[in-house]
Amino acid sequence: MSVVLMICMILCLLSSPVHVIQQGNAVFYDLHYVPSACYGIQDNGNMVAGVSGELWNNGGACGKSYKVECIGGANATLHPCKKGQTMVVKVVDYCKSGCHGIINLSRDAFSTIVDPDIGIV
Repeated sequence: MSVVLMICMILCLLSSPVHVIQQGNAVFYDLHYVPSACYGIQDNGNMVAGVSGELWNNGGACGKSYKVECIGGANATLHPCKKGQTMVVKVVDYCKSGCHGIINLSRDAFSTIVDPDIGIV
């Protein structure tokens, strides 16, 4: 099964919104670490993400908002996505080498669009 996750990224900029559509893997992590690469020790809520080098842009991704939608699985699970569910996350961290996706969602964000037991979409 091809790896498909539609990341409908809406970069929230003060001047003008930029609309970008990109597909890639998404995984999740638990919020049990500090500080983040963007904000040090700061509470940014539960709907947050770390991004890999593809999106990091030398820290330019910090604070950007991404609208994320699951469109398919990256493993043998036939229908992993919660149909029609999307969520918006704020980038608060950098997912260094070894990251298993281009976006590493918080568990709360990931579970909005897919069962966390799936692991990767």
